[in-house]
Amino acid sequence: MQKDTVHVSVGGKEIWLVGTAHVSQKSVDSVKEVIEEVNPDAVAVELCDQRFTALMEGKKWEERDIIDVYKGGRGALFLVQIVMANFQRRIGEQVGVKPGSEMLGAIQAAKECKIPLILADRDLRVTLKRASSAMSLWEKGKIVFGLIEGVAEGEEIDTELVEKLKEGDALTELMDELSREAPSVKRVLVDERDQYIAAKLLESPYKRIVTVIGAGHSKGIVKNLREMSFGEADRQRLIKTLDKTESKRSMLKYVGYSIPFLVFFILGWMFLNRGFEASAHAFGVWFIIHGVLAALGAALALAHPLTILTAFLVAPFTSLRLAAVPSGWIAGAVEMKLRKPRVKDFTGLMKLNSYRDYVENRVTRLFLVVVFINIGSTAATFISLWYMVRAV
Repeated sequence: MQKDTVHVSVGGKEIWLVGTAHVSQKSVDSVKEVIEEVNPDAVAVELCDQRFTALMEGKKWEERDIIDVYKGGRGALFLVQIVMANFQRRIGEQVGVKPGSEMLGAIQAAKECKIPLILADRDLRVTLKRASSAMSLWEKGKIVFGLIEGVAEGEEIDTELVEKLKEGDALTELMDELSREAPSVKRVLVDERDQYIAAKLLESPYKRIVTVIGAGHSKGIVKNLREMSFGEADRQRLIKTLDKTESKRSMLKYVGYSIPFLVFFILGWMFLNRGFEASAHAFGVWFIIHGVLAALGAALALAHPLTILTAFLVAPFTSLRLAAVPSGWIAGAVEMKLRKPRVKDFTGLMKLNSYRDYVENRVTRLFLVVVFINIGSTAATFISLWYMVRAV
C-alpha cells in the first residue's frame, strides 16, 4: 500500500483515502496502484458534477459565466480561482503532468474495471457562495493581494517542491497558516468540505471505497470519518445544511450600515455647534480620502482613466450608502463598457503567468478594478471616520 494512502474502518465500511498533489506523476501512479490492489466496490473522487464535467470536457470560460460572477459579487473568489488554476497549470507544465491527471486516472481506472464512481465533493457554486458570504472584505483583500504577490514573484516550481507539499508536516503548517490568515476561508473551503466528503462516503451504499482527494484534506476527512458516530438522518441533515447558500448578516455588515448614520450625526453636530465651515471641511476630508484611495485602487489595476475618475467621484457617496452597490461595482461597470472583454481575453484566462498578464487581460483586470477599489474605499471609511471622531 502507498504511504500516501490511509485506511479507515468505520460504520461497517472500509475506506482508503489516497492523498494526492493535484499535479504530480507520482500521485497519478499511486491512484492507479491502490485501485488495482484494493479492487473496491466504488471509487470516490474529490469532484462535484460541475468540476467533473469541466475536467472531462475542458473548462471554457464564456461571457455569461463572467456576468454571473459579476452580478453575484464574487469577484475576489473568481480571481482566486483563476490564480490557483494558472498556478496548477504552471506546475503541470514544469513537471509534465496535466492538472487533474490523478482524478482522470481514478475515473479511467474505475471505468476500465467497471467500478461505480462517486462524486463526493460539494457543488463548487455552493462552496464559492458560502465562502463569499463568510469572508470579510479584509480576508478577501489579504487573499487577493497574497495571490497577486505570488504571481508577481514568479517563482519556479519543480517536482521536488510539489512532493514536499504532500508531507504531513508541511501540509499541517499550510493549513495552520491559512487558518490564521483567513479563518473563514479555511472553514468553508477545507473544514466544511472535509465534513461533506466524509458524510457522503458514509452515506454511500458501498462497503469498500477508494477515495482520491487532495492531500490537504486527508487529515480532516479521517478525523470526521472517525467522529461521525451519529445516525443516517443526522448525516443527511449535515449534508443539507452544508449545501445551503443563504447568507447570514455578520456583525461587520451591521457596523457598515451604522457608519452612515454616525457620519451624518457628526456632520450635523459640527454644523450646529461649530458652523457650516467646520462641517464642510469634515465632509471635504471624507470626500478626498475616499476619492484618492478608490482612484488609487483603480490605478493599481491599470483601469481606464474614466474608470479612475468614476471611482474618485462615487466612492465618497457609496460609502454613505447613497447607492445600492459599492463603488467598485459602479466603476467596474464603466470599465466593462469602455473595455468590453474580447474572445481572446476569455480564451487567455488559463495562460496568465505574471501580474502584467492579469492587468492586460480585460476579464481579470475588470475584477481587479472592482476588488482594489472596494478595498481602497473601505480603508478610506475607517481613516475618515477616525479623523472626524477626533475632530469632534
